[in-house]
Amino acid sequence: MKLCVRVRRNARGGFIAACPSLPGCVSCGDTEQQARDNIEQAIRGYLASLNNFEPPQIRQVVEYAS
Repeated sequence: MKLCVRVRRNARGGFIAACPSLPGCVSCGDTEQQARDNIEQAIRGYLASLNNFEPPQIRQVVEYAS
C-alpha cells in the first residue's frame, strides 16, 4: 500500500506528520524519524479501525513543507 505522508517542522522544533488521504490521521515526534514511525503506527491503527485490516507493508512518500 502506498500513501502520501507529509512531514513538517512545528513551531516548537518538533515534527508533525500527516496522511492527507486519511482524514484526521496525524502524529508528531521530537525528531523527523520519530514522527515518521509514529505516523506509520497511526496509519495502521486507522486502517485497522475502518476495516479490521492491516497491510503487511506501508511505503511512505514524504513531502517536506517549509
